[in-house]
Amino acid sequence: MLSERDLELKSLAEQEIEKHKETVATDPYRLNYHHMPPVGLMNDPNGLIQWRGVYHLFYQWMPFDTTHGAKFWGHYTSENLVNWKHEKIALAPSDTFDRDGVYSGSAISHEGRLYLFYTGNLDGKNGPEQENQCLAVSEDGVTFEKKGVLIETPEGYTAHFRDPKVWKQGDIWYMVVGAQSEDHQGKAVMFSSHDLHNWEHLGTIAGSKEGRNGELGFMWECPDIFELGGKDILMVCPQGLESDGMNYANTYQSGYFAGEMNEHNLQFNHSEFRELDRGFEFYAPQTTVDEKGRRILFGWMGVPEQYEQEHPTIEKHWVHCMTIPRELTWNGEKITQTPVEELSAMRGPVLLHSSVTIENDQKAIRGIQGRSIELNIEIDQLNEMFAIELFQYASLSYKDRILTLSRPHLEERSKTEFRRVGLGEGLRNIRLFIDRSSLEVFVNDGEEVFTSRIFPQPEEEHILFTSLGSTTFSIEKWDLNGYQYE
Repeated sequence: MLSERDLELKSLAEQEIEKHKETVATDPYRLNYHHMPPVGLMNDPNGLIQWRGVYHLFYQWMPFDTTHGAKFWGHYTSENLVNWKHEKIALAPSDTFDRDGVYSGSAISHEGRLYLFYTGNLDGKNGPEQENQCLAVSEDGVTFEKKGVLIETPEGYTAHFRDPKVWKQGDIWYMVVGAQSEDHQGKAVMFSSHDLHNWEHLGTIAGSKEGRNGELGFMWECPDIFELGGKDILMVCPQGLESDGMNYANTYQSGYFAGEMNEHNLQFNHSEFRELDRGFEFYAPQTTVDEKGRRILFGWMGVPEQYEQEHPTIEKHWVHCMTIPRELTWNGEKITQTPVEELSAMRGPVLLHSSVTIENDQKAIRGIQGRSIELNIEIDQLNEMFAIELFQYASLSYKDRILTLSRPHLEERSKTEFRRVGLGEGLRNIRLFIDRSSLEVFVNDGEEVFTSRIFPQPEEEHILFTSLGSTTFSIEKWDLNGYQYE
C-alpha cells in the first residue's frame, strides 16, 4: 500500500506537469527523439533493464523546479526502443529514509518480480546527513512497494555513499556503491548477498589512491560493473579531476577502467581511466544486457554544476535530457559506442551524395540540412583540414589528427568553448545525430563520441562544409521521425 504522503507527492508532481504543460510544449528546443522531463529537471538514468520483454528506463526527476533537490523516479517503457510509454511516477521521496530524495540506483529481475535498488537521501537539515541503500519491489513493473533501508554507510566513509548497481555472479548477488572515504578520496565499494536483503560489506574494489591509481577524484558516482568482450569493465564518474590537456574538460567526468576482476578477493587489475565521451554534456551512464545479449547504455545529457541554469530551456520550466540508446562493444583496445539498430526505424528516405570533393572552399550540399536528422559521412581523402558548421552555432573540425567540437559558451556567450580528442589513426567516418537542441557525434565507428546540447536559432537549418586543401567524402542523410509516445 502506498502511504498518504506518497500519494500526495505524486499528485503534486502531476499537477506541476499540468500547470506548465503548454509552456513546455511550445519550447522550440524540445527534442524529437530524446527523453526529456515533462517539466522540471531530469538527470541520471536509473533502473535500466529489459524485463518480461519490455525495456524500462527510470530517471532522476525534480518536478517542482529546474534545480536539484528531493528527486523522484520517473519512468519510461518500450518494447522496441523507439515507441515509448511514459508510465506513472515510480518512486517519490515520501518516507523517513528517503524524504530528501530518491537518488540513483539500478534494477534486477528476481523470482518474477522487478527489484529497484536506490539511494535514500537525508540532506542533514533535520538530523544527520545520510545516504542509505534502499529497496522497492514490483509485481507488475509499474507500481512499487518500498521495503526500506538495506545498507547504511559503513565505517570509514562520509555521507557521500550512493548509486547502487546490483548484479548476479553464480549464486551470489553483488552490489557496487559510489563512495567517498573519510580522507575525501573517491571509491567504488562492494557488497555481497545471498538473498538481496542481507548484505555483507566486502570493501573497496577500486578508487583514488588505490592500486596503481594516483589522485583520481574526491567522490566516485554512478559505478557500473560488467563484462564486455572478455574484459571486466568498471564504469564510474569521478568528481574532482583537474583538466589535463584534451582530457577532463568538463566539471565532472564519466569513464571506465578495463581489466580482470575477482569479486571474491576484491582484486581488480585494470588499465588507466579512459573517458567515455568527449562532448560538453555527458554524465552518469548506466548499462544493462538485453535479451539479444547486447550491452545497452543510456547517459544523461548534462553535467552537475556545469552552468545548468544557463540553458535557455530554463525559462520554459524544464532542463536536460537523455542520450539515445547505444550498444557497447570491445574492439580489443577500448569501448566503442554505436546507436542501437532499432533507431533506423525512425528514418525517412535516404539522400546520398557520393564522392563529394571540396577544395579550399566552404559550401552547402543539396538537401543536407535540417534539425531532426542523421548524417553518415565516409572520408575518402583528406589533405589538410575539414570542418562541418552546424546552424551558424557549432562546428566540428579536423586538423593535424585532432577533432574539435566548438560552440558558444553557455555562460559567457561572447566566448567560444572547445572539446577535443586526438585521432592517432586519422579520421575515417563521422555519424551525427542532430535533434533540435542536441548533438551526438560517433567518430570512427564509435571509437570516440561527442555528446552535447546545442541552442542555435530555432529556425536555422543550414549545414556548411569547409575544406582547406582537398577533401573527398560520401554523405548519407535521413530525416528522423522521432520517438512515438503513448
